[in-house]
Amino acid sequence: PVTDGSRELHSLCAQLEFLLQFDLKEKRSFFGQRKDYWDFLCQGLARCRQDHEGVRFVTSLDKLKTPVGRGRAFLRYCLVHRQLAESLQLCLLDPESLCEWYYARSPFLNPQRRAEILGSLYELDGVTFHLAL
Repeated sequence: PVTDGSRELHSLCAQLEFLLQFDLKEKRSFFGQRKDYWDFLCQGLARCRQDHEGVRFVTSLDKLKTPVGRGRAFLRYCLVHRQLAESLQLCLLDPESLCEWYYARSPFLNPQRRAEILGSLYELDGVTFHLAL
């Protein structure tokens, strides 16, 4: 199993975060806080499901104060529970939402790239992750 001490884990998480932040449009909350991929994921999952266990878990963690911190915790939760590919796929279903959150260079707006990314993430479902949440 992959653990917190794994160098590959840190590389994987950094790449996932880079991918989710690449060409992300700058958006701000009502109070002026910069929105990040965490907000994109929450909005996408809320549209498709009533409640996502990972979102509920992350929002229950009082220590997490920033969208980036919440996004990182969500990625880790999804890796442990083998839900990353499915969760991201649900967020990528709505083309209007993708255009609202991402500029044209985002790989999520390219159907072929999106399929390649999701295919790779579904392969991760076969990997066991033992991470501290």
